[in-house]
Amino acid sequence: MNIADYKAGTWRKGYQYQYFLPEKINHSFVWADEGINELLEKASLRLGELNSFSRFVPDPDMFIKMHIFKEAVTSSRIEGTQTNIEEAIIEEREINPEKRDDWREVNNYVTAMNIAIEELKTLPLSNRLIRNTHKILLSSGRGEHKNPGEVRKSQNWIGGASLADALFIPPAHTELPDLLGDLELFLHNTDIKIPHLIRIAIAHYQFETIHPFLDGNGRIGRLLITLYLVSEGVLEKPLLYLSEFFEKNKTLYYDNLELVRTKNDIGQWLKFFLTGVIQTAENGVSTLHKITDLKATIEREKILTMGKRAKQGSVLLHALFSKPVVTTKDVQNITGLSPKAANDLVQAFLTADILKETTGYQRNRVFSFEDYLRLFR
Repeated sequence: MNIADYKAGTWRKGYQYQYFLPEKINHSFVWADEGINELLEKASLRLGELNSFSRFVPDPDMFIKMHIFKEAVTSSRIEGTQTNIEEAIIEEREINPEKRDDWREVNNYVTAMNIAIEELKTLPLSNRLIRNTHKILLSSGRGEHKNPGEVRKSQNWIGGASLADALFIPPAHTELPDLLGDLELFLHNTDIKIPHLIRIAIAHYQFETIHPFLDGNGRIGRLLITLYLVSEGVLEKPLLYLSEFFEKNKTLYYDNLELVRTKNDIGQWLKFFLTGVIQTAENGVSTLHKITDLKATIEREKILTMGKRAKQGSVLLHALFSKPVVTTKDVQNITGLSPKAANDLVQAFLTADILKETTGYQRNRVFSFEDYLRLFR
């Protein structure tokens, strides 16, 4: 199908409302728009650069953990949570009780992503895997009563206080089995020769339009992008997350999705999506450069000057790149030092401006690796 002839779907009559029934997508897509080709080529090159750089970063999994936390915070913030990255990476017991629902939602997102990435080693990216991921995502917090892991069996809507004033009403629940089956077939149909970035752009639009769950659709739809790119080997490591781009361009994001439904303009959506991939990949490479430079600078200018503490200092520094907020007890566990020696090492890191004390307390103090955290804010 030429995208110039694309028809997004039709409006169907519900009970005192109309819902949108999208057309199925498991077929070929072609286009004559050179603007799409130009953006596609640039996005592919930028993803290649991100992959290449991740191969040369020492211990990339150490950095991936923080990328996932940043994605979890940003994606959840789009849905209204207020947790920041510093709060997200500390223990639940350290969080103020009024913020614990937000903390759980963010940490559920991290857990859901990590388990889904692991499951991709034995399961295809499928509706089953998506439901499993959704179940984890909504396992606690505000969404735990919204049927985690289950496709909805009632009508939902987007915007407004009710169906009567909703901004958009997705398809009736009776349509979901066919639509989700079609989406899964589209993701894996090797007879369709579509570049991966175009395929997942269309799939993301379709998933958000289907809106198959009572809650968590936005977060799952954004996770779907990374999971697909990893499952197809486009990304070697889960380092590309579009939530920050979508949040910064929130109005454009929703407008472009709506433009597909109202004007059948999927070409504009593809351009917006590819622009997001380009900018996000460029930011990812820049962040990895800054991380490796920061690590090398601290090792050369600060750790090597610590004398007899340099060996354990190097161990602690390495750990801080995956756990940048610590207590003295954490430092003991990381280094195997005695309480006094751990406290002395923390003091050396404070003096060297590697760590910063964040509580102002004399006891139960918390220390943050500020220069590193700043790269993820």
